[in-house]
Amino acid sequence: MAYLAFYRTFRPATFDEVVRQEHIVRILKNQIDGDKVGHAYLFCGPRGTGKTTLAKIFARAINCENPQNGSPCGKCATCKALSDGSSLDISEIDAASNNGVDEMRDLREKVQYPPVAGKYKVYIIDEVHMLTASAFNAVLKTLEEPPRHAVFILATTEPQKIPATILSRCMRFDFKLIPQSDLEELIKSVLIKTGKQFEPEAVSAIARAGAGSARDSLSIADMCASYSKGKLTYNDVNAVLGGTEYAKVAHICGLIIKENAAGALEAVENILATGKSVGVLIKDMLSFLNDCAIVKVCKSAREIINLPEETFKLIHNVAAESDGHKLLRVTEIISKAETDMRYSTNGRITLETAVLKCAMPAADYNIDALIGKINAIEKKINQGISLAPSAAEESLQKVEKTELPPEYGKVNDLKSEKIIDKNSKSQSKANLTAASDEDFSESPFKENANVTVTQPALWETGAASSPPSACTLSESEKRTVFAKFIKSLRTAHKNAVLFTLCMDLASTFEGDNLILTTDSEAVFKALNRTENNKFMSEVLAELGVAQFEVRYAKKGESKYDAAVKELKNNFDGINIEIK
Repeated sequence: MAYLAFYRTFRPATFDEVVRQEHIVRILKNQIDGDKVGHAYLFCGPRGTGKTTLAKIFARAINCENPQNGSPCGKCATCKALSDGSSLDISEIDAASNNGVDEMRDLREKVQYPPVAGKYKVYIIDEVHMLTASAFNAVLKTLEEPPRHAVFILATTEPQKIPATILSRCMRFDFKLIPQSDLEELIKSVLIKTGKQFEPEAVSAIARAGAGSARDSLSIADMCASYSKGKLTYNDVNAVLGGTEYAKVAHICGLIIKENAAGALEAVENILATGKSVGVLIKDMLSFLNDCAIVKVCKSAREIINLPEETFKLIHNVAAESDGHKLLRVTEIISKAETDMRYSTNGRITLETAVLKCAMPAADYNIDALIGKINAIEKKINQGISLAPSAAEESLQKVEKTELPPEYGKVNDLKSEKIIDKNSKSQSKANLTAASDEDFSESPFKENANVTVTQPALWETGAASSPPSACTLSESEKRTVFAKFIKSLRTAHKNAVLFTLCMDLASTFEGDNLILTTDSEAVFKALNRTENNKFMSEVLAELGVAQFEVRYAKKGESKYDAAVKELKNNFDGINIEIK
């Protein structure tokens, strides 16, 4: 007898031998036991999950003379005839090659004839989605109201291509992918029956490559068993599948994680030079990165991955050198490269570009790359590694150390007074400008008054104190003093709080007195806090302004209206007429 492949030799003959699909098996067995067999069934789902196998078992079971627990007994004359293919009561039709309207018309005529030996005449139409629209129309009426002895079983991997008129006339069963653990048990049982020794890691590799399909898994196991003369090992399976050596893939991914672009690109070139496919290498890299993510996240990663100890150590070492964010970013880039391969004329360039992008986050302006840079800096800080200041930071440090002229006295250290808060940049603008009701209640100004605040002299000279002599500014200097004030806040002193508060102030001079006006009550209250007033006074003193005032005017209130309002408040009780 000719050699039969594993998936044909060990095809289930009863419902109990079917791997998973319990929800479908239970319904079919109950229908057989209750004699409630339908006239049309639709089996749909991924390839290799048991659609045709269950259809054949069901066809034999409903014709069996002595069914055992819903399954065919396999001993009666009907079962034997159906098993060896000599019975005419089960017809298998390949819709991929018999998809025309003529074939369906012929089926419609033959379905009227009663079964030869069994109780039902079963038509199994495989890949039914390949039928043409005319063919579907030809079988539509027969499918809806067939003879009492006819049962249709339609099998397909693409149910979305079947017309709704056909779907509505069938009892639909959706097959699921088979879990890896069940595939491993199936492969082990087959290898044991054939007398083939194996490593558990080899079986796990075959089950992963099967991707939920029992037929694919058994086909791979058949090849691997023929490849290996002795004990089936993990390396044998990897050689049959044509994958890259795990150590080489781990080496590439490790260099990418370490951001060694030159080394990673060279390693990729060396592997491709041996004739490995670009698509296979990308697939192997994604598989390795997925294993790294499992090791990084899952506590039971050793049991989930189920790889040899040496291989698992490679994964663990790479995962330990990477944080979750970097691992996710690299996986997304390589995954996108796999998608781009479909539209690329040179897959090698696509892969190498993706590798460079993964290993050079500093050249990537994507938000994920920026987050990765921040994480790297935080890691160095936590490890106690000092970060060299940039040229801009060095210049700012020099400005901070600059002393004011002697006549202004010695200014206290800004850091000790906590005038400059280096962490203020992380605060929101709302938090910077908000002022509490208690602060405003302590102020001697009324809510609706045109308020003028004359700041006290703020200077320090050690033992004796005296105000600096008033400096008279020219008109041209007065026009530019506010701009210089804002610039000083932004650059020299790095005070983000005051810079934000003072940006929208209006400025004018009354003699040598600088008047700063705002229409925001929150800004007004914040600027009148002691620490802010003190700092503003020192900055303005550097610019030659001895005195300044902060005024609050409601939005939309002009200077004229504010003056009239102040006049009426000062002469309360006197009728003042404005002309």
